Amino acid sequence: MAIPRTRPSAYPAILSYGFRPFFLLGSLQAAIAMLLWLPLYYGKLETFSTFLPVDWHIHELLFGYLSAVVTGFLLTAIPNWTGRLPVQDFRLLVLVLLWIAGRVAVFFSAEMGWLLIAAMDCSFLLAVVAAAATEIVAGRNWRNLKVLLPVATLFAANVMFHAEAHYQGVSDMSRRLGLGAVVVLIMIIGGRIVPSFTRNWLAREKPGRLPAPFGRFDAGTIALSAMGLAAWAFFPDSIATGVPLIAAAIFNAIRLARWAGDRTPSDPLVLILHVAFAFVPFGLLLAGLAIFAPGTIPAIAGIHAFAVGAIACMTLAVMTRASLGHTGRELRASGGTRAVFVAIVSAAILRVAAAMAPGAAILLHISAALWVAAFAGYAVLFGGMLLRPRLQARRKSAS
Repeated sequence: MAIPRTRPSAYPAILSYGFRPFFLLGSLQAAIAMLLWLPLYYGKLETFSTFLPVDWHIHELLFGYLSAVVTGFLLTAIPNWTGRLPVQDFRLLVLVLLWIAGRVAVFFSAEMGWLLIAAMDCSFLLAVVAAAATEIVAGRNWRNLKVLLPVATLFAANVMFHAEAHYQGVSDMSRRLGLGAVVVLIMIIGGRIVPSFTRNWLAREKPGRLPAPFGRFDAGTIALSAMGLAAWAFFPDSIATGVPLIAAAIFNAIRLARWAGDRTPSDPLVLILHVAFAFVPFGLLLAGLAIFAPGTIPAIAGIHAFAVGAIACMTLAVMTRASLGHTGRELRASGGTRAVFVAIVSAAILRVAAAMAPGAAILLHISAALWVAAFAGYAVLFGGMLLRPRLQARRKSAS
């Protein structure tokens, strides 16, 4: 059913759709947080946070940057699922202000008290889950309620993160629970968009073998992966955890191979989706092997394969594609966009390599620089598009 994409509004264009403020703010947050991280890591800079520097780093990328991008994606996808108008204007502004308040509160939490800060920070994801559930239920789009389970788990992990940091002095289970929740979300959403966008492009440009449709194999793989990641969150050293992680790595690799990614190198916007998803089985494999061979494979290698590989690469891939499509532009990767993709994939590879060779600090530094270049590059390339009205709307008003 054809519906207006937005309602007439006196608010600025950036508040007309969820992807606009949250993709822009998220990319800036990712770049700034990484710029601050190495000086914090080496003790050259201090925050006013009750979190240890490493906890602030983890929290602001997992529950700061990532929660913004997940919100931007959900608020943009849900109108397509339900046929309803998007959350926009004042309602969107409230969510944006909640997110910003959380970032400021966490940075200055030493001055404000941990419980107040936890309430301020965690209220954002709670409000996102409530807003998304309201729209999905109002649109009677029941099958997509399951997408909110990983987001609700991310909210629970954030609550746990604050509690662990306060009572134990450092986060532990909450890190892995939050990371695992997002990896499962990538398996669910990525399992839709990667084969779907690949199929659309191949049918138009390169007729022939197409991605396999979603089936029981995919559902079983997601279920096995979710169980393995849940076990990893709470029992990261157990042999009983390592087995499902490695099995999930194998099944996810098979799943990816069924999506005809080998036929997409000529379109970077499609290829990057496959490259990003490839870090899911890679991270699962490293996380599993770290249990069986902790002296050879450090646990941090799998964590960064997930965080810098699967999550950062997939979110940038989705952000660029959505920013182009939803602002009325051609789905084609410019030279700058390709450079962003190369930078973030290289950052992921080098960060895993740095984890495997902890004495090679130069790898860590180069990876951080490439991360900053990727997210700052996205903000520069797409910031103007996100701030201005959709192209067709601008042309119509000009005429």
